[in-house]
Amino acid sequence: VEEVLEPFRLSDENLKEISNLLLGDMIKGLSKNSEGSASVKMFQSHVTERPNGTEEGDFLALDLGGTKLRVFHVKVTEGKRKLKDKEEKIPEEKKKGSGEELFDYIVECLSEFLVSQNLTGQTLPLGFSFSFPCNQETLEKSILKKWTKGFQCSGVEGKDVAELLKQAIKRKGGLNIDPIFMVNDAVATMMGFEDQNCEIGMIIEWCGFGDDGSLDKFRTNFDKDLDINSENKGEHIVEKMISGKYLGEIVRLVLKELKEKKLLFKGKESEALRALDTKDMFETKFISMIEEPDSGLENAKKILTKLDLMYDLVDASVVRLVCKTISSRSAHLCAVALATMANRIRANRGLPHLEITVGMDGSVYNLHP
Repeated sequence: VEEVLEPFRLSDENLKEISNLLLGDMIKGLSKNSEGSASVKMFQSHVTERPNGTEEGDFLALDLGGTKLRVFHVKVTEGKRKLKDKEEKIPEEKKKGSGEELFDYIVECLSEFLVSQNLTGQTLPLGFSFSFPCNQETLEKSILKKWTKGFQCSGVEGKDVAELLKQAIKRKGGLNIDPIFMVNDAVATMMGFEDQNCEIGMIIEWCGFGDDGSLDKFRTNFDKDLDINSENKGEHIVEKMISGKYLGEIVRLVLKELKEKKLLFKGKESEALRALDTKDMFETKFISMIEEPDSGLENAKKILTKLDLMYDLVDASVVRLVCKTISSRSAHLCAVALATMANRIRANRGLPHLEITVGMDGSVYNLHP
């Protein structure tokens, strides 16, 4: 089992090498001469300062992520804020249809929320956190470069996302929303953190890094199998090693190989165990449950029972070890990204030491023990 898991364990030297590669890609992305070909895009946010705590008023926010749409109403008075929100799971058909259908769906959810909160009579500003790579020309104009996270809506790539939202609001009618400001999800996370030292926002992904093959030596056969069978082969290489969208699938691939090597489930074959051949059958949330310090082993047993996988105590312990190994690699790669960014900021300021706060969001970070 340890031999199978060993390729996931990155040494300090490996991590330093990855950090240097990332720094080089960041510099390319910042350079006028190489930004077009850079795998790590360093898009301008057009946010020139952070909140200072004196802001007041009523605000709306939309957050479109890979799986969920969230709508918020935030009321800020005297440094205190009240938050109301609604969360919707995005139907798969909305991710694959036309852009008009997607934005009509977003506005319908927004309208229902405004009615539920008795806000339809007010004119409110809206911030739109859009979790996809965009070239932001101004705070009110953001051009989608490419869909990611399984979205394939037609008529959106190369278009101004803010304008598409405005058009959908106009089609709906009866909504008083103005102005609309666009912001990347990582920037939104940084801006939303109460700590005034927060200068980095992090979402557990890293679109583009490694897409040029620079990280191939650090990828396992499981990573390569996952990529080959993904809907965006050869893209988002690091995201496929660290994010909640893919961690559960990596665990499944490892468990499948351990079973085939007769290192798990006593090497038995049965109809139930063939469930391990089914893509995405092992959810990422299972990893967090299995790694709970006190209840993890019992959780592993419950999950294996739920999946109808016949196991013994050794099997449950092995599954827990696999989960820990996969999530630890994710954590190490995230730490490398943060260290690289913080060191870049420190060096730019000519400081021997930097104190900085990082704002983080996402289900993996929030739910993992």
